Amino acid sequence: MRAEPVSAVTNMNPADGLVSMVYVIDDDEAMRIALVDLLHSIGLRAQAFPSCREFSAFHKEDVPSCLILDVRLHGETGLAFQDELVKSGIRMPIIFMTGYGDVAMSVKAMKAGAVDFLPKPFRDQDMLDAVTDALTCDSERLAAHRALAALRACYDSLKPREQQVMLFVVDGLMNKEIASELKLSEITVKIYRAQVMRKMAARSVADLVRMTAALGIETPKGKPAWVACDAQDNY
Repeated sequence: MRAEPVSAVTNMNPADGLVSMVYVIDDDEAMRIALVDLLHSIGLRAQAFPSCREFSAFHKEDVPSCLILDVRLHGETGLAFQDELVKSGIRMPIIFMTGYGDVAMSVKAMKAGAVDFLPKPFRDQDMLDAVTDALTCDSERLAAHRALAALRACYDSLKPREQQVMLFVVDGLMNKEIASELKLSEITVKIYRAQVMRKMAARSVADLVRMTAALGIETPKGKPAWVACDAQDNY
């Protein structure tokens, strides 16, 4: 790693105000210290570990994060640990670094989801650029996850009958058709439908279609999500 001028990198995600974290795994103490100092120099929080085991035991904050991981470690490999993370459902972006890298190793790492692969010695700016991209990627992933969780909470807040009405609406049925399916009056269906739109914060049937598709919920008729996109809101 060579000392060079570095550009500013923000440690704050402007979308949600969360402070990001960079993790480092390298069995070379000098490299760990150098990387942490580099990251701290531009305001990034960093935590370094000499082994994958110690990293695994460490409590991770629910903030945009990335992992700088050495490929070759004492008694273990970064690529094998990457596989473990994927299997355990951890989607933290990984930046690999190695002094022994080759094309096949790089390809395997990238196919498994690594965001970059840097041979040692690398330029400070190359590492900072890779970290910036990784944190941006993880910030977007977390935002999408939280949005989906919020959407699921809205759907779960619906009463069973409201959920039924919502799915029939997504199937493109009009109020009178839904009333017939559920053996309710049309005015009752209109009330349920209005409650669905309010609780789901939906402005149109197209919104409900997109929400249902995002939640992976199958409608009564099992139609693809796009079927009702052009449907009218017939209250």
